Amino acid sequence: MPLVTTAIGAYPKPDYLEIPDWFRRAGGPNTDDPTSAYSNFMRDSGGDMEAVLARAVREVIEDQVEAGIDIPTDGEIRRDNYIYYHCRHLEGFDFEDLTSKEMRTGAWTAQVPTIRGPVAAGAPFLADEWRVSQACTDRPVKVTVPGPLTVTDSVADDYYHDERKVGIALAEALNTEILSLADAGCRWIQVDEPLFARWPDKAVAYGMDNLERCFHKVPKETVRAMHMCCGYPAKLDQEDYLKADRSTYFTLADALEDTSIEAVSIEDAHQHNDLALLEHFKSIKVIFGAVSIAQSRIETVEEIHDRLTAALDHIDPHRLIAAPDCGLGMQSREAARAKLTNLCTAAKAVG
Repeated sequence: MPLVTTAIGAYPKPDYLEIPDWFRRAGGPNTDDPTSAYSNFMRDSGGDMEAVLARAVREVIEDQVEAGIDIPTDGEIRRDNYIYYHCRHLEGFDFEDLTSKEMRTGAWTAQVPTIRGPVAAGAPFLADEWRVSQACTDRPVKVTVPGPLTVTDSVADDYYHDERKVGIALAEALNTEILSLADAGCRWIQVDEPLFARWPDKAVAYGMDNLERCFHKVPKETVRAMHMCCGYPAKLDQEDYLKADRSTYFTLADALEDTSIEAVSIEDAHQHNDLALLEHFKSIKVIFGAVSIAQSRIETVEEIHDRLTAALDHIDPHRLIAAPDCGLGMQSREAARAKLTNLCTAAKAVG
């Protein structure tokens, strides 16, 4: 049987969709309040922004399905910034008085929103977004959510003054949204924790517990997935950016085996892992990054196929899922389609 394929999250936004997008900015994340940008977009689209968003979602899902992806995402089309989009739907965040903060173990500094009160879930929103996406295809659409440790590293805290307490509050708020998604019928939910790879000690000490809190009471028919890449650069083809140490995957793999996580996404394309790593995942499915998201070069079918074949020396084929390293938001739409098409062609030839 060919390998199952999936996308991870972000996909290039169509040119007509003028929502602010941190992938299109130099210097890192966009924390600007999008209210005025959304208002302008609604005016320019005749006041029917939802119809334009639905069109864009359909296009990116069709791109993925035509490429051969078995488990597509909505491309995070509605999100100006993956993390802060979700934070705007939570209580307790101040997006007016931003705070300067060094993030990602010193990879960059940015103006970030600040927690100034109790963090709690707001009105549910992802379930409605998922329904629009799922109506575009008969393949299961995966929804992605930023994880507690990653959000904690991406915001300033002026209320809890304790990272553990921040993480618990975020996990409980995320759990409310995730349960709403599961109740709506979403069967693939992925919590993204790239900060696990940068802060493995914190991940083991309390990050795994909060990951479990995110999925508390999620029904068995919903796949509990998580993603931990090693980090985005500031721009495409940047050679010297600071990524997380891939060796931390070994520690994290063993710890994840003690959780209820069923599928874990890891990088392998940007820099290859020691494939003995895959043997540390005894029961969890591995979503294996086989094309780079930070390099413009299009990997050939042959090189992807060879790497997937090598991986199968260390893991059973029913537990290996082929994917990009992370979201493809930095790529052009043409490059994203080419990378996914080659990925799927290679995955279908393995077996």
